[in-house]
Amino acid sequence: MSIFHDDGLHGLMPHDSSHDPLRDGRAADGWRRRKRAGDGRKVTDDVAAQASDSQDDMATVPIPARAAVTTFDTASKHERIEVQPMLVRRMRRAITGTFGLWVRVSTAIARRLDWFPRVDPYVGYGTEVYSRLICRTVFAPRRSKPGTLSRGIRTMLAIPAAHVQVRISIDGTPLETVQIGESEQYDKFDPMRDLGSEYAMSDESGYLDLVAEHQLEPGIHHVTYKVKNRPEVSANLFIIPSSAKVGIISDVDDTVMVTQVPTLWKAAYNLLFLNPRKRSSVPGMSALFTKLQDMFPDAPFFYLSTSPWNVESSIRHVISYHGFPEGPLLLRDLDPRPKTFVPTGPQHKLEFAEQLMADFPDMKFILIGDDGQKDPTTYATIAKRYPGRVLAIGIRQLSPRESSGISSMMGLTSTQPMPVTDAPVFTGTTGANIMKTMLPYLKQRLG
Repeated sequence: MSIFHDDGLHGLMPHDSSHDPLRDGRAADGWRRRKRAGDGRKVTDDVAAQASDSQDDMATVPIPARAAVTTFDTASKHERIEVQPMLVRRMRRAITGTFGLWVRVSTAIARRLDWFPRVDPYVGYGTEVYSRLICRTVFAPRRSKPGTLSRGIRTMLAIPAAHVQVRISIDGTPLETVQIGESEQYDKFDPMRDLGSEYAMSDESGYLDLVAEHQLEPGIHHVTYKVKNRPEVSANLFIIPSSAKVGIISDVDDTVMVTQVPTLWKAAYNLLFLNPRKRSSVPGMSALFTKLQDMFPDAPFFYLSTSPWNVESSIRHVISYHGFPEGPLLLRDLDPRPKTFVPTGPQHKLEFAEQLMADFPDMKFILIGDDGQKDPTTYATIAKRYPGRVLAIGIRQLSPRESSGISSMMGLTSTQPMPVTDAPVFTGTTGANIMKTMLPYLKQRLG
């Protein structure tokens, strides 16, 4: 075990899990939520059809795509609401019912205001042979545009547009989709929907997860989404080369940008009311990430956060404005669902980390987070489950000012010590602190 720190702290530990990223049943799970093997639902592979290109009369083969299975489709036994204590079941059902009522009322109001569905596209990622795509359909005024920067309180009140038909294409080639089941109902499977279609259908909360099969060159591609009465919108698709042997998975809150999560009221203010253009980055972290990018030019950067998809545009603005490498955001759906309610932060991060490990079985990862939430324990669990796959762990230590929450007033610590792990751990209060010890180690290890 090796622990490296500039301001002194403790150390981070390892189950082998190798999957075929496309055909293993677990990799068909939604890239917003978690995987579960053995769902048993099969998606027909033979969905490709030919279409005519009006410009050059050459046959265009639509890209096969399938709806990804999500946690809410395949919740394990201990996660289902019916196995929870009575008080927890009643509370969750009350919240879920209240949320459902709000959606119905707000949808009715949106329709009276002549609002109609709009697509909010999110950045996707994949390999040369398949990719994961996600978007959301919401009600919005006629002149509204997706990705517009606004305070979190406005984006958090977005009204989901359920069951909206969405046409999707990658670099101009349309996707032909297979839609399976109804994500809001207990394991219900509708065989009539197991058919190829020229459009995909968003779920009850407006989300649409797809896995698309294709042959694409590594680099940045463009995915376009189209719904009725709206112009096309697009998002980048990062195709990671098979030659890339190192990837970076990073937390966002208090790792990339200052949020002060341990202090609840400060975190709520920063998330909901602070002007997103005034969000500040954690000192030295963009420099650390740039150094890692220089050291590993092919390395993808995955930003894994428990923040909701509603604030995706604000987080992406911080990443771009403060000079962090571009990459997919893996955020959380906070809409309470009938079966599993809302996934916890550690659960969400573990699920996506497992998905990335399965998607890139030959890749080793550098994990970067902070000690203000449960990143140390979460990263230790990842390292323990995937021995030899975690190259290094970087943990930013929050300052006393950042970590002074209710727990500190009660004499408790609001930060988390580092569990023991076989992967080397590097700690510091800033990116520069972590960089002093992590970079020499990586150069020595890989040189």
